[in-house]
Amino acid sequence: MLDNRTIVVVGLGYVGLPLAVALAGTARCWGLDIDPVRVAQLRAGHDRTGEIDADRLAATSLEITSDPAACPPADVYIVTVPTPVDAQNRPDLSIVLAATRTVAALLDPARKPIVVYESTVYPGVTEDLCGPELERVSGLTCGRDFFLAYSPERINPGDREHTIDRITKVVSGQTPEVLDTVSDLYGAITSGGVFRAASIKAAEAAKVIENAQRDINIAFMNEIAAIFARMDLSIWDVLAAARTKWNFLPFQPGLVGGHCIGVDPYYLSFRAEQLGIDPQVILAGRSTNDGMADFVADAIHARAGRTSSALVLGLTFKENVPDLRNSKVAELIAGLARRGHQVTVHDPLADPAEASHEYALTLDASALDRMYDLVVLAVPHTRYVEMGRAGVERLVAPGGLFADLKNAFGRGGPASAVATWTL
Repeated sequence: MLDNRTIVVVGLGYVGLPLAVALAGTARCWGLDIDPVRVAQLRAGHDRTGEIDADRLAATSLEITSDPAACPPADVYIVTVPTPVDAQNRPDLSIVLAATRTVAALLDPARKPIVVYESTVYPGVTEDLCGPELERVSGLTCGRDFFLAYSPERINPGDREHTIDRITKVVSGQTPEVLDTVSDLYGAITSGGVFRAASIKAAEAAKVIENAQRDINIAFMNEIAAIFARMDLSIWDVLAAARTKWNFLPFQPGLVGGHCIGVDPYYLSFRAEQLGIDPQVILAGRSTNDGMADFVADAIHARAGRTSSALVLGLTFKENVPDLRNSKVAELIAGLARRGHQVTVHDPLADPAEASHEYALTLDASALDRMYDLVVLAVPHTRYVEMGRAGVERLVAPGGLFADLKNAFGRGGPASAVATWTL
C-alpha cells in the first residue's frame, strides 16, 4: 500500500476507470462519476466502454459513487474528465472546471492533498486556471494547503497491449516533493516506469503534441490519397512500395475521429493564437482531416454513378471499440444522404441509444439480412473482417458497389465479380 494513502479518481470513463481499478490494488481508492447510470452499471459489473471486464470489476476493491459527499477526505485527487471543443473548435474547459470545483469542496488542508490532472489541456491550464479555481472555491492557498500535479493520460481505447499497467507514465509536480509522491503513485501501477517531466507545463505540452503529431501525419496520408485518386492510383499500392524503406513512417489514410486526435490539436492551436502565432501546419492538418468524410462520400458517390440503397458497416470512431465520440463516420453517412443515397447503418458494438442521441441515427440490427446497391465498410470491426470479403460482398446487390474504406481485405487477391472502391 502507498503509505495508507486515500485516492479519489474523478471521472470513470475510458481513462478514469482503468486507472482507478489499477490504483485500488495499491491504495484505498474511490471512483467518483456524476453519471448515476454509469455508476449503477459499474456496480452491477458492466463497463460499457469494454476496458474492464466483469470479473475484474467484481474483484476490485474500488469504491464507486456518484455522490461527492460519499468520498472520504483524500491525499490525492486525480481528475480524468473529458476536454472537448465547442462548435467553433475552441477548447471547452467547462467539464474540467466543474470537476475542479467538485474537488475544491472536498479538500482537507490538514492532509496537504495533491490534485493531479490527467485531462488533455494546453500548457498552463493546470496552474493558471485550475489552481486559482481550486483556491477560489475552497478558500485555501495553492502551494501551502494543497498542491498541483499533471500526468497526461495515454489510454488508447480498445488497445490491449498499451494498457495503464504497461505504459510509461509522464509525471510532473508543483514541488520536488510532490513530484516524488506522484512518481511513486504511478510507478506502483505500471511496469513501463515513469518519466519526470521538467515542469507541469512541459507535461501538458507533451500530451497535446503527441496527438497533434499523429493528426498531421495522417493528414499527409489523406492529402496524398486525394492526389493519387486523381491519377487513378491506389494509395494502398503506393504505401506497399514505400514501406519497404526502413525509415518510412507507417501511417495510413482514413477518417480521424475520437476524443483525442480529432480534438487535441485545437487546444494547441488555440494557445498559439493567444500568443500571436499562426499555427499553419497544425490547422492545415486539421482542415484536411476534417474534410475527409466529405471527400470519401463524394468519391464513393462518383464511383457508384447513381443514388442507391446503401449500407454503412460501422459507426464508432475506430475498430473494435464502442466509442462513438466525434465519429467521422456520421459525417460520411450525412454526405451520402446529401447525395441522395438511402443509408442504413449497422454496428455490432455501438450503443443504439447513444447513436440516436448523438447523431440522430438508427442502428439496424437486422441490416445484414438484406442486399444493397452500395455497401461501405467504414469501420473494420472483427465481426465484419471475420465475414471475409465474400461474406461482405454477399450483401451487395447485382451491379452494386463495395467500398472498402480501410482496405480491410487488401488488394491483389482473387478477382471479384463485385465492383470495389477503396482509397
